Amino acid sequence: MQTKIVAAAEAENNGALYETKLTVNQHVLIADELPASNGKDLGPSPGDFICMSLASCTVITLRMYINRKQWNIENIKAKVTLIKGDQTASGNNTFYCELIFTGEIDPEQHKRLLEIAKACPIHRLLGKPSDVVTVIA
Repeated sequence: MQTKIVAAAEAENNGALYETKLTVNQHVLIADELPASNGKDLGPSPGDFICMSLASCTVITLRMYINRKQWNIENIKAKVTLIKGDQTASGNNTFYCELIFTGEIDPEQHKRLLEIAKACPIHRLLGKPSDVVTVIA
């Protein structure tokens, strides 16, 4: 069976404390930390990037479904926050995803949209155990 890579990124740090150049295909982004953490706030933190991934995937998944159903929902917003496990009763890292819709939604659509949001690929990925394999090239 051939391994299927679903996403890839490169990060490079050239001596700055936190400022890191991220490259994904033709896109270049900067990761950093807030000044309160001795960063320069030149870009989102790594934790922000994982929240952005969940938020964007959720909105994209919902939009695809809404368009297919031809529902009258103009705007979809997902606000994602991450709470570290040492701050939760369960001890698990927890992502809270608040969805906001502009348009007409009846109770049955509301129920279905919650189900679809939970089916987004990043939601499913974060909900399962993962392995991280690190090697030195």
